[in-house]
Amino acid sequence: MGASLLQSTTMLRFLFLVLNSLLVVPELASAGVTRHYKFNIKLHKVTRLCHTKSIVSVNGQFPGPRIIAREGDRVVVKVINNVQNNVTIHWHGIRQLQSGWADGPAYVTQCPIQTGQSYVYNFTITGQRGTLFWHAHVSWLRSTLYGPIIILPKKNVPYPFPKPHKEVPIIFGEWWNADPEAVIKQALQNGGGPNVSDAYTINGLPGPLYNCSANDTFKLKVKPGKTYLLRLINAALNDELFFSIANHTLTVVDVDAIYVKPFKTDTILITPGQTTNLLLKAKPHFPNATFLMSARPYATGRGTFDNSTVAGILQYEQPPKSSSFKNLPLFKPTLPPLSDTSFAANFTKKLRSLANSQFPANVPKKVDKRFFFTVGLGTNPCPQNQSCQGPTNRTMFAASVNNVSFILPTTAMLQAHFFQQSKGVYTTDFPTMPIFPFNYTGTPPNNTMVSNGTKAVVLPFNTSVELVLQDTSILGIESHPLHLHGFNFFVIGQGFGNFDSKKDPPKFNLVDPIERNTVGVPSGGWVAIRFLADNPGEYMVHALPFGGSHKLGLEDGLDSNGWKTA
Repeated sequence: MGASLLQSTTMLRFLFLVLNSLLVVPELASAGVTRHYKFNIKLHKVTRLCHTKSIVSVNGQFPGPRIIAREGDRVVVKVINNVQNNVTIHWHGIRQLQSGWADGPAYVTQCPIQTGQSYVYNFTITGQRGTLFWHAHVSWLRSTLYGPIIILPKKNVPYPFPKPHKEVPIIFGEWWNADPEAVIKQALQNGGGPNVSDAYTINGLPGPLYNCSANDTFKLKVKPGKTYLLRLINAALNDELFFSIANHTLTVVDVDAIYVKPFKTDTILITPGQTTNLLLKAKPHFPNATFLMSARPYATGRGTFDNSTVAGILQYEQPPKSSSFKNLPLFKPTLPPLSDTSFAANFTKKLRSLANSQFPANVPKKVDKRFFFTVGLGTNPCPQNQSCQGPTNRTMFAASVNNVSFILPTTAMLQAHFFQQSKGVYTTDFPTMPIFPFNYTGTPPNNTMVSNGTKAVVLPFNTSVELVLQDTSILGIESHPLHLHGFNFFVIGQGFGNFDSKKDPPKFNLVDPIERNTVGVPSGGWVAIRFLADNPGEYMVHALPFGGSHKLGLEDGLDSNGWKTA
């Protein structure tokens, strides 16, 4: 996606402040069990690419431990910070109904957990089943602080697809030989794109295509004729990824913990922050071969990116007296070209909700608020007496939404709102339409400077929202993965060029659109989403990586009874 440029001195974020004026929120779904976890944030040494360094991890594991729960369960995680960095944990994709304090972004829903301190995250999983993940939400700590969230259906409720023989999490990540915190610090100082990673990883392992990594390879061992559920997570900071397994067809059954109409494909696209559950049907007999399972980036922007391929190995259980794996042929998959926007668009169009009586697609049919947000790169001036590495040596890259680049506050915004002390922390005047309309995907304007602020959009409780996200060509078109905290949304339409408010809405899919929490804004195009603001709190919408964002929020009336946490 060329997203390295999004990690600039200012951020592409916006915030929704959702206010519950009723002071009454419907009860959560029938209670499950309470599952307790303890996360000790600590340093431990890890060797990859023949390079040993100390990384920040949870319980000395990389990737971190699995959270396993059923739909309806309550999850309580005590996080203890034993490192010098401030830390928070975000439970990416969890709705956080009645638990806004547990969402995790630093200085939005909570202050960071300081050295020697702890924080208890307490939330209930409601209406979700599938795969999500957790990660740090401070700076670039999420490069090593991440792990899967496995959400099983309620007890005695089957999957709406054949029961798999085995379920396997597959987490894509990135590895830097350097300290990622030093990498992003340098980029923030000079205003350029940060140095790219040295490798992608599968379950923390770079695989055989990288130097010094043949023994650091993830191997998936399968039995002939069996079906496996692969739980894919893109925890990489910067890049959308193509993924394929040589000589095998995959069936997509779930994205972002939402069941989909199953469809077969040889290759999938997964953006940072997204999850995809796949059924892999093993060949009926031992194939006398092994197969690479590979991922590499989909890149569309002008920014630098890690142009390499990560691979694991699919191995079949060998019959007795068969030859060694070393003597078997190894087949490699064919992945789309790096900038194959056509494949990206066609793949995302295949994703449809089940939209049946058991799993309905409750798309808001009536729209209370319509917003139009442009997303892309602009510039900030270089500090006086300093040379920068933006488009010129006098400018710094700055990501923005509607030309506003987010400034992170020093007081948690939800806390400021709760105690009615928001003055001086944030304002509620974020523009919901571009202040100066222009030809968004055509010839860019001469002035690329952005404004900066900590601004929110305020939404009354239960407001139905339609939001169009438009890519811009100000400093070059590119795909932008965007994540909405605290809500799922329906992707009702997408296209290339400039969104047309008269011609495009009649084509919206309001019957079975895909429901998810992270979506890619097409390179040189737009995407339209709808959601119901039924979850009081302050929730971010931001690019992945956290290159910038602004905030969506709901109105006054929150009291201590509505916002208890452990």
